[in-house]
Amino acid sequence: MNIALDMMGGDFAPLEAVKGLQLYLSADSGAATIFCIGNETQLQQLLQEHNIANDYIKVIHAPEVIGYHESPTKALKEKPNSSISIGFHLLASGKVDAFISAGNTGAMLVGTMYTIKAIEGVLRPTISTVVPQLSGKTGLLLDVGMNLDCKPEQLNQFAILGSLYSQHVLNVENPRVGLLNVGEEEGKGNALLQSTYPLLKENSKINFIGNVEGRDIFNDKVDVTVCDGYTGNVILKLAETVYDIAVHRNVGNDEYFHRFHYENYGGTPVLGVAKPVIIGHGISNDKAFMNMIVTATKMIESDLCNKIKESFTA
Repeated sequence: MNIALDMMGGDFAPLEAVKGLQLYLSADSGAATIFCIGNETQLQQLLQEHNIANDYIKVIHAPEVIGYHESPTKALKEKPNSSISIGFHLLASGKVDAFISAGNTGAMLVGTMYTIKAIEGVLRPTISTVVPQLSGKTGLLLDVGMNLDCKPEQLNQFAILGSLYSQHVLNVENPRVGLLNVGEEEGKGNALLQSTYPLLKENSKINFIGNVEGRDIFNDKVDVTVCDGYTGNVILKLAETVYDIAVHRNVGNDEYFHRFHYENYGGTPVLGVAKPVIIGHGISNDKAFMNMIVTATKMIESDLCNKIKESFTA
């Protein structure tokens, strides 16, 4: 199992990426070979300082970095020796099985779509976020920003992608899928939701339970909540704000509220593309980097991308 890790992506890279690698190796040494992409001189010094000498670590020199404010398409074209460009080259050529970066999100999405590409039959890949539930379980919400304007057929596919991820990576048996709406009754909502409902209802590949409301997302009523990216992104940012308020009010360490911290999940995979790509938060710390690697290993071990291919071929 080979995983490429962009060591230069993120506000606190490469230090936090190295520390995250150290956490991963101490918890599960040898589970995967990590291709560390970045400035070789910086990386070798940090690896030495943190006593990381492991046969499962390979340093790949990348003299260029794509900044957060650069145009994604232009940067990928003009910086072929950047850590993100090299990561996608390794993934596309089959030298690694997954690619992780907390760098320029736009560049990661553009690189994914034009280098790895969507699985045949997938109209639009999607990104999701995990949702801590009061019961202790973990739900999934998608899309959360990749597709702002959606068609019913796309939401129907998001339900399949989310269900497969929930089942094979989050280990939820027969995940319940709900359509986010303004009411539970069939026929509720705008034209998009009214047209999507019958598609989900007739979809034999998912366990559709009907419409769900915003108040149901954090309760144990549904495992996968489907919505357009505009709505999902608003909910995601609202949830992040709730966590920030909890920290400000000195309840951030509450067992439930602490589960909202991004570091517990690391990053989000792009679902519906041919190979595993994990996009991390720009402010990723060591624990977040460790959990990104863990998510990548789960996607590889579960053979999720091939399971998605099989589902859409069928």
